[in-house]
Amino acid sequence: MRKYTLILILITLFTSGLRANKIDTLSIRKHLNNIVNTEKPRNHRNIESLNYVADYIFKDFTKYADSVYYQSYIINNIEYKNVVCVFGIQNTKTIVVGAHYDVCGNQDGADDNASGVVGLLELAKLLKDKPLKHRIEMVAYTLEEPPYFRTKSMGSYIHAKSLYENKTDVYGMFCLEMIGYFDDTKKSQDYPIGFLSLIYGNKGNYITLVNKFSKGKFSRKFSKKFKRNKLIKTKKFVAPAKLPGIDFSDHLNYWKFGFSGLMITDTAFYRNKNYHEDTDTIETLDLLRMSKVIESVYNTLIVLK
Repeated sequence: MRKYTLILILITLFTSGLRANKIDTLSIRKHLNNIVNTEKPRNHRNIESLNYVADYIFKDFTKYADSVYYQSYIINNIEYKNVVCVFGIQNTKTIVVGAHYDVCGNQDGADDNASGVVGLLELAKLLKDKPLKHRIEMVAYTLEEPPYFRTKSMGSYIHAKSLYENKTDVYGMFCLEMIGYFDDTKKSQDYPIGFLSLIYGNKGNYITLVNKFSKGKFSRKFSKKFKRNKLIKTKKFVAPAKLPGIDFSDHLNYWKFGFSGLMITDTAFYRNKNYHEDTDTIETLDLLRMSKVIESVYNTLIVLK
C-alpha cells in the first residue's frame, strides 16, 4: 500500500510541476487590459501613457527578477525609457529577450505589441528562482514605431549599442513581435512573395521564427529547440535580410552590432489586417495559442545550451 501511495505522491508532484509552467489566459487578459487601456494611446507624443506602461512593466518585473532598472535616454528634450530586468545574473553569456511597448498612432495595439510585452511579463513569472544556464536580460523597448523606426532613437538601438560598448558577452537575442493573432481560414496568410504560400500554406494558424541567412549559432539552436516543443504549430522562415518584413522589429538593431538574433511573430500585416489600425483590439487575439507561444519560449530558454 505504501508503494502505491508513494507513486501517487510522485505523480501528483510531477503533474503539479507541469501545471506550474502553464500560462494562465486570465493573467494574459489582465496584463493586456492594463497595457492597452491608457487614457491616451501609448505613442511617442503621449509621454504620460508611455511612462504609465513603463512603470506597470517595472513593478511587475520587480516581483520576479534579480535586477530591474530603467534605461533612460533623451530625444527632443523628452525622456524615454526602456525597462530592463535580469535573471541568472551570476552567469556569463547573455540572452536578450525583447518586445516594444509603444504603438503607432492612435490605436490600442493589442497585437502590436501589447502581446509581446505580455509575453515578457509571463516569462518573468516563469523564470523566477529557476536555475538558468545563461544570464537572461529582458527588455521592454520604447520608440520602436514610426517616426523612429530604423533610427538611432529606437529603444532597441540604445540597448544593443550599450551591450556592444560594454563588451557584454551576448549569446544572442530574440524579440516577441505580435504573437497573439491566428486565423484558421483559407487564404488568411499572405507573403512578401506569392509562391511562398505553396511552401508555408495559406492559413495563418502558426507562429513564425524569422531569421536572416547567416543567422548565427544562437538563432539556429534556439529555432531547433523551439520547434521540438510542439506546443504550437511553428514554421521557420529564413531569407535575405533585404526581403520586406524580415527585419521589421527590434532585432534589426542587434544585427547592426553583429549579434545573432531572430523575431518570433504571427507575421504582422501579412496576416493580421488590424495592423496599425484601431481594430487591433484584445477581442481579436487568440489568448490560448498566445499562451502556447510563451510557454514554448520558456521551455526553450531553460534547456538551451
